[in-house]
Amino acid sequence: MSDDTLRIDRSAKTLRTLALERMREAIMGFHFQPGERLVERPLCDQLGVSRSVVREVLRQLEAEGLVQMIPGHGPAVAKPDLGRTDEIYELRALLEGIAARTCALSATDAQIASLDAALTNLLDAWASRAPVEVMRATTKFYEALFEAADKRIAWEIVTGLNVRINQLRSMTIASENRREPAIAEMTEIMDAIRSRKPDEAAAAARRHVESAWQIARNTLRLGPP
Repeated sequence: MSDDTLRIDRSAKTLRTLALERMREAIMGFHFQPGERLVERPLCDQLGVSRSVVREVLRQLEAEGLVQMIPGHGPAVAKPDLGRTDEIYELRALLEGIAARTCALSATDAQIASLDAALTNLLDAWASRAPVEVMRATTKFYEALFEAADKRIAWEIVTGLNVRINQLRSMTIASENRREPAIAEMTEIMDAIRSRKPDEAAAAARRHVESAWQIARNTLRLGPP
């Protein structure tokens, strides 16, 4: 990625918001590697914003868990902790399994049609081979899933973890040969929901999370691609 790739255009959004979005995408896309120092002056040049904006962005990313402060060295891209990663995937498997099961039991035909549309968008994103688009479409699918299940508190929990989930998700999406299994797993979840098979839907949702979980564990041990 060239030095000006991160540069943002002026728009109605604040510079801070635009810079924050760009930095999130850069971290999740491995433009900045886990453990890499984030030096203010080069970031100012790359983003085309002031040092005060960069500092605000780094503080926000630290609060989200994407950046950590290294004593004597300053901010750096956070390295996901294996123990915390296990906890995140345990929560995902539990909550997504519950949501999938509830959808199979009680989602309306209209809600299932919305889920089908979200899945189609996700498959299109996978076909584009653009990791950021896959992450966005995946988040939209799960938002529709939890909404159809009327599990609003559960979705609030997931939303609170979404930045960290997406950091891990970026690792699994970038993993070699992940595309076809992921598509098959998501299709299996939808098939079970559509067929009104709650136990199968819950099991398929858990299997999908467990598959991603294993890839994330291996990636954290070996390092990102």
